[in-house]
Amino acid sequence: MKLISALIRPHRLDDVRVVVAQMGLVGLTVIEVEEHGAGAPRTEMYRGAEYRFDWQPRMRIEMAVQDELTDQVVEAICNVARTGRKGDGRVFVSELEDAIRIRTGEAGNDAL
Repeated sequence: MKLISALIRPHRLDDVRVVVAQMGLVGLTVIEVEEHGAGAPRTEMYRGAEYRFDWQPRMRIEMAVQDELTDQVVEAICNVARTGRKGDGRVFVSELEDAIRIRTGEAGNDAL
């Protein structure tokens, strides 16, 4: 099993959720985060004062997938989340040793 973590732009979340659901994956976790280093800081004027925004809003998606689906899921996330501009995000894939469903006690791929 693999754990896929993706940092994407907030407005791309629904598109990613839909494409992942079409692949038959219904379990995913979404966390609102802020990222630093995704490009030059932006500045905005508010009531005559200039404000600098170093942090960019992002959505962090996490999902556990079977080994054979990993490449397809990563490719789908990249294709849907890509806008072609700096700060589109990143995808991280790591090994997942085990998963256990608390309600039933199922383990491994059955818990997904």
